[in-house]
Amino acid sequence: MIGQTISHYRIVRHLGGGGMGVVYEAEDLRLRRHVALKFLPEDLDSDISFFHRFEREAQVASALNHPNICTIHDVDTAGGRHFIAMELLQGETLAHTIHEKPLELELLLDVAIQVADALDAAHTVGIIHRDIKPANIFVTQRGQAKILDFGLAKMRVAKSATASTEMLTALTGPGEVMGTLLYMSPEQVKGQDLDARTDVFSLGVVLYQMSTGILPFCEATSGSIYDAILNKTPVPPTRTNRSVPAELERIIGKCLEKDRKLRYQTSADLRTDLQRLKRQLESARVIRETGLAAPVPSRRRSKVAAASGALALTVLVAIATWWTVVRGRGEAINSIAVLPFVNDGGDSNAEYLSDGITEGVINDLSRLPKLRVIARSTVFRYKDKDTDPQKIGQDLQVGAVMTGRLQQRGDTVVVQAELMNVANASQLWGGQFVRKTADVFSLQSDLSREISEQLRLKLTGEEKRRLAKRYTDNGEAYQLYLKGSYYLNKRSEEGFHKAVESFTQAIEKDPKYAPAYAGLSESYFLMGAYLVRPVEEVVPKARDAVARALQLDDTLAEAHTSLAAIKQFYDWDWTGAGQEYRRALELNPGYATGHQYYSDYLSSLGRHEEALAEGQRAVELDPLSLIINSDTAQNRMVAGQVDAAIEQLRKALELDPSFAQGHFILGKSYLRKKDFAAAAAEIQKAMSLSSNSTKYVGALGQAYALGGRRNEAQRLLNDLNERSRQELGYWWAAACIYAGLGENDRAFAALENAYKERSSPLQHSKVEPLMDPLRSDPRFPDLLHRVGLSP
Repeated sequence: MIGQTISHYRIVRHLGGGGMGVVYEAEDLRLRRHVALKFLPEDLDSDISFFHRFEREAQVASALNHPNICTIHDVDTAGGRHFIAMELLQGETLAHTIHEKPLELELLLDVAIQVADALDAAHTVGIIHRDIKPANIFVTQRGQAKILDFGLAKMRVAKSATASTEMLTALTGPGEVMGTLLYMSPEQVKGQDLDARTDVFSLGVVLYQMSTGILPFCEATSGSIYDAILNKTPVPPTRTNRSVPAELERIIGKCLEKDRKLRYQTSADLRTDLQRLKRQLESARVIRETGLAAPVPSRRRSKVAAASGALALTVLVAIATWWTVVRGRGEAINSIAVLPFVNDGGDSNAEYLSDGITEGVINDLSRLPKLRVIARSTVFRYKDKDTDPQKIGQDLQVGAVMTGRLQQRGDTVVVQAELMNVANASQLWGGQFVRKTADVFSLQSDLSREISEQLRLKLTGEEKRRLAKRYTDNGEAYQLYLKGSYYLNKRSEEGFHKAVESFTQAIEKDPKYAPAYAGLSESYFLMGAYLVRPVEEVVPKARDAVARALQLDDTLAEAHTSLAAIKQFYDWDWTGAGQEYRRALELNPGYATGHQYYSDYLSSLGRHEEALAEGQRAVELDPLSLIINSDTAQNRMVAGQVDAAIEQLRKALELDPSFAQGHFILGKSYLRKKDFAAAAAEIQKAMSLSSNSTKYVGALGQAYALGGRRNEAQRLLNDLNERSRQELGYWWAAACIYAGLGENDRAFAALENAYKERSSPLQHSKVEPLMDPLRSDPRFPDLLHRVGLSP
């Protein structure tokens, strides 16, 4: 079949098979992706019972959306051959991985936790796999487990709206035994009615095999195997492999209970015990390697701190401990502000570390559902200020505030942290931690699991993996990444250049460091948006960097946001941008910048109600952010809420009267109110506060022209022409002034040049006040159409 085209798939190579399927790699000619095609063997293809099992595999698996279950793309028939198109996986089955030898404990627990989580997802919607075995568990090259082959799956109860009625029809008769004998549960052997606990037993057999390299019920004949499953107790795993922890032996024994009432009742319970064991083992390893245990007062807190193993992680474990205590008292605290850690030593190099730990804690916590976490730009307004934490908490309307101090002593870092209850200023938790600088991020996965357990949040398996993800093991790369973030957040020309340098160096240290690529992409993108460098120079670099970030990790919300912004501002690909924004916020619903950018996107399309809702969410997450407040006010203004926009901008400028962009948007708000004098005054302030006046001069010239000061508008235009038409932002600025002067032909000629250079302000044309004088011109709809903004 190699080289043949089946339906719209071109067969590339044979991957193997046998039993219920023969598998080939194929290219999907429509979507340009490679998939796996699973065919029924020719001798079974005409057997209707096998076809129904084959078809049901596709139906059942496609009803499940879980990262540890192989994705089904399509089921089809071509040339009389039935096949399933599914996700193409790179790696090997667990059967090949085991190959008659015990697995490393870390891999064993990782795989077992992932499989248990996938089974929990299937059982939740009433699907029982009935054939869990190593051959049906695939382990990718990145260590991700995937359950395969739902051909024997059974829908016990129709709990899922996505499950078809055909899936509810049992294809096996009463008492018929289905599955693989060596992995069957006692009730399966007896032909009894099955529930989710049969999969727990089968997974227990797999756990035994992963721990020892052999099967628990391995006899010479089928009859002997039946008898062993029903009546015999397996040899304890520790007798075969002395390195098996006693707790793992207990877990396996509980899975293999012959009375299913004594077994784990759910896969979720099994997963929890496996996660707890993994955390305990890794905590013990940290203590052995460092010789340090976190000195926290109580026994329970000592367990939590020992599990953290790293500075940012330790802080979050403190939060988790606090949450458990508070919830135990029945108090409803669901919001927190993590204030910038104080750099006690005064060392500028440690400044990146203290800021980075703070930002890392915020970023991780923002991924937790139902926990409102104040964003970085708001809490960093309190940096280096001697302000009462309780007062800050009251101002930000949060239930708790975390503060911390950091001191670097050579290659060692000491952190002191405290968590305060804002309601009564009492200390909820406090502790001191000593770590090597290189260990700051080393146990990120520990922290994530600890949080999800301590907060008792109902997280999906995918959400847990996102929280637990560690992006690099290279300490120097991490330090450089923190430095790049530090400079990027300055939003200045010098800051952008230093950010690019730092992110690039981080990538050189670790070429697979996805967040560094995302940071590099955002740096280049903002260079174009802030008119620091030409679009044609920086946008291709931004595009390349974000593509690499997503290639390495397509669950990185920051990368999806950066890609969305590129599609919106420079490609005018509105459909693609919307998809990327929504994906980013799905991955990180607490990402304030993501909500801000998405709000801008919706506003540009004229979807004002949705834009204002997204903007309000951004403000709730980052209430003191000047740019978020200003952008949200601009969206209010273009939606017709001009007075509300002006009020919001005035409050933002009270925080920082030197914020140029705030004065600029305030000026445009007055322009829409036709208060041209006030508009000109505010835009002049913006120009005086900015190192790049070109992006504001067009608005000032229009305010002059519409306010009857045509000579001053013309003078600005002449000055602009004398500088250079090659100056970044020139054509947009000229078009705005020409529009104010009523010289529409020249305005549209300038806009045509702005269009050719992909000037980013054009993406706001549908709602931009500076385009108001041109809206009645018949040429304006054509411009909107070419920018993708047709009504």
